[in-house]
Amino acid sequence: MVWVGRVISFLLSLVFAMSALMKLRGGAEVTQGMAHLGLPESLTMPLAVLEISCVVIYLIPATSVLGAILLTGYMGGAICTHLRVGDPFFIQIAVGMVIWLGLYLRENRLKGLIPLRTP
Repeated sequence: MVWVGRVISFLLSLVFAMSALMKLRGGAEVTQGMAHLGLPESLTMPLAVLEISCVVIYLIPATSVLGAILLTGYMGGAICTHLRVGDPFFIQIAVGMVIWLGLYLRENRLKGLIPLRTP
């Protein structure tokens, strides 16, 4: 199951990295998205740097739990932002769950903290 967790974590990290790269590249789609969410365009760069930083921390085994906590906070902000403008927010909840699923499957330390089954 460790490899399944690594694959899930890697694929999820690619999604975050692509999102950050889109923000760094900018363009009309990013500008429209930020305007729709009621966020100033000046936040595009800081959000991209935040995403990349959280993903790097998540991918490093020694700091992966901290990375998952940071990404969960990031997704919490995304949920609040989407709620505020009346957008659906299921995807943000699902991404938050997948963050922890991938980490749980690849990180044995979590199995003692979050037992999903009794021995």
